[in-house]
Amino acid sequence: MELNNFYNSYLFSELADEDAEELIPLDLTGEDDELEPGDLPEELPILPLKNAVLFPGVVIPITVGRQKSIRLVKKAYRTNKIIGVAAQLNSGAEDPGEKEIYKVGTVAKILKMLVLPDGNTTIIIQGKSRMEIKQVVQENPYLTAKVDLLHENFIEEENKETVAIIYSLKDAAKKILKLNPEIPKEAQAALENINSFKFLTHFLCSNINTEVKDKQKLLEINDGNKRAEALLKYMLKDIQVLELKHEIHDKVNTDIDQQQRDYYLRQQMKVLQDELGAGGAEQELDELRAKGLTKNWSTEVAEHFEKELTKIERMNPMAAEYPVAMNYAELLVELPWDDISEDNFDLKRAKKILDADHFGLEKVKDRIIEYLAVRKLKNNLKGPILCLFGPPGVGKTSLGKSIAKALNREYVRMSLGGVHDEAEIRGHRKTYIGAMPGKVIQNINKAKYSNPVFVLDEIDKVSSDFRGDPSSALLEVLDPEQNETFKDNFLEVEYDLSKVLFIATANSLDTIQPALRDRMEIIEITGYTLEEKIQIAKKHLLPKQLEEHGMKPSQLSMDKKAFAKLVDDYTRESGVRNLERKVGAVVRDAAKSLAMEEEYQKKVTPEEIRRILGAEVFDKELYQDNKHAGVVTGLAWTSVGGEILFIESSLSRGKGKLTLSGQLGDVMKESAMTALSYLKSNAEKLNLDYRVFDNYDLHIHVPAGAVPKDGPSAGITMLTSLASVFTQRKIKQKLAMTGEITLRGKVLPVGGIKEKILAAKRAGIKEIILCQKNQKDIDEIDDRYVKDLKFHFAETVEEVLAVALLPQKVSNAMELVTIEQKP
Repeated sequence: MELNNFYNSYLFSELADEDAEELIPLDLTGEDDELEPGDLPEELPILPLKNAVLFPGVVIPITVGRQKSIRLVKKAYRTNKIIGVAAQLNSGAEDPGEKEIYKVGTVAKILKMLVLPDGNTTIIIQGKSRMEIKQVVQENPYLTAKVDLLHENFIEEENKETVAIIYSLKDAAKKILKLNPEIPKEAQAALENINSFKFLTHFLCSNINTEVKDKQKLLEINDGNKRAEALLKYMLKDIQVLELKHEIHDKVNTDIDQQQRDYYLRQQMKVLQDELGAGGAEQELDELRAKGLTKNWSTEVAEHFEKELTKIERMNPMAAEYPVAMNYAELLVELPWDDISEDNFDLKRAKKILDADHFGLEKVKDRIIEYLAVRKLKNNLKGPILCLFGPPGVGKTSLGKSIAKALNREYVRMSLGGVHDEAEIRGHRKTYIGAMPGKVIQNINKAKYSNPVFVLDEIDKVSSDFRGDPSSALLEVLDPEQNETFKDNFLEVEYDLSKVLFIATANSLDTIQPALRDRMEIIEITGYTLEEKIQIAKKHLLPKQLEEHGMKPSQLSMDKKAFAKLVDDYTRESGVRNLERKVGAVVRDAAKSLAMEEEYQKKVTPEEIRRILGAEVFDKELYQDNKHAGVVTGLAWTSVGGEILFIESSLSRGKGKLTLSGQLGDVMKESAMTALSYLKSNAEKLNLDYRVFDNYDLHIHVPAGAVPKDGPSAGITMLTSLASVFTQRKIKQKLAMTGEITLRGKVLPVGGIKEKILAAKRAGIKEIILCQKNQKDIDEIDDRYVKDLKFHFAETVEEVLAVALLPQKVSNAMELVTIEQKP
């Protein structure tokens, strides 16, 4: 029983199915009744073992569960009880064949067979002799093979080499017994009782703590001494592993002892501090330490936090740096290191929220829905860095709130307007008096979650001075590849910002640092059209103002014409801020009448708008007739939407002087000169007398001279006006155009098409000339906005003039005036 305990505890392997559960020796003398070739049947049944190698002389129990194996052992037990066992090459194979077992195995004798209640069969077998499989005869109903016995080559005489090997094996086994506390002490006495060199080797080979393939290598070695030497190498390796485990265990015990010592000293310090009246500080530290244990932060941060608490413990609570250190420790435990709010992946709900809060802005809404959809499919997507770029008042900042609401996230906002200190972003170092973390970390702490919707407002208005460049500090915050290791100067440890959904807002891209702009996904919001403003005023602004002024929807309403008058005649902006103020003025007028119990008109009409707000502030441009040659209607984009403008050209006697008026910018001046150069170089093609350019002065004027005008949109308008005045051909009725030109007469595309088209429609224009490449912009506009409009797409100036100019009644300007002919 002593050796049974040894087998069961020393290097025990948990085996299943045909796995050795325990090892039991038959005798301690090494007499294992080795078989002779005549003792074997011609064909020997082979039992595959999953995780064990049987050595001669060793007894092991095996639980048999496979049907093939059960049939094999039952038949063998009824006959001569002799079987062959061989280890499997792959322990996971459920039906091993010839190629899935080792060729060298052991002939064994079944000593006992037990049928268990669960249907499995357990047999106890003893290894007899090594064998080699020469030929597999059959695989069904179980493996049967022809084998050759492999005789052992052990020198049992007591020569120096044998004695040395035996002593070495026993010494190694004793060390293992000593280093492994799970093996009982009786095992050492049992080991001393083994006298046979051969059995000692097989006994230790069976129990060495190594893989099946290594034990198989030992079994295949024919020379006994060489097998014992190889076994000794494995045992020495096992000793090294056990010694290393002991070193680690001793070190851990030392650390625990150190902790107990620190706890004892800390308790003594606590008593002394209580006596000195400083016990409150210790209590605060204990509370911080307890909070730190609940935080789900990295090992690096945990070690840093403990180090800071240790520093604070050594400080005098009356020291100047003590409050700074405590504030720092409190910030560490308050920050949401890995506290994430769960996103709501209901895409229909998100779209409904975005549509309810904002009219239009389809590109932004689609981008947010795309982000949610990808997050739903792949849960670890980094937050995108969006930059909403557009004029003031179009809802960029308020859109952030709607996005947070749709995602079910916390919302934080940081205004960057006028920020010129890098420490506002990165924080101050703790060595400074009044040091604090940057606004990024402050706002994350305020949100209480590490994945809020973070709005960086007015990012284009960041400035820099001698205190650093905040734009450069924002590079790390807004770089998806870097912000997962963002380092605040005050915080000192890395903080992961990759889960934050950053939304920046800007009125202009020109003032944003190029490297910073490159890290953001720019989404342009061009402003609202008249139709969109009417819908916004009806669905959002009026209900909001009624609520703010204490009125009910049933007490005041406005028709569509009243909203249109507010937009057209009293506001001129891309956004809706002024429109909201004007709606508020209308509501206040009604609120005053309601409070004074006076009669008032519950449905506001355009006439009521004029009574309340006074005379119209803005006049909208309407199409004028084409009675005069040289007058062309152009289309322009402004920050408050699209407009029409008129370009007028006239000729007078002179010496070819060109005059430009109407406060034109450089781009429009260049367009005028380009148009004139084209006409001069193509005079013959246009049936113009070249002498007209030298004998007449040309004056180009754009009305409303107090308003600055510039932009690459008036090229074809300028050229058409000049062609009209030189040829005296009038312009087609209710026609407008926009596009740029080159000296070769090519028409170039321009921007702001949607705003220009809507302005043309409001002015009564019926036909519009555009560059061929602008056709894609028309395709993106809602059909209701382009209804009843006819578009002409041109690639060359000739195509523009063919559409714009009416048939020629007078050949050219030379026939209107008399030019003195010079010889």
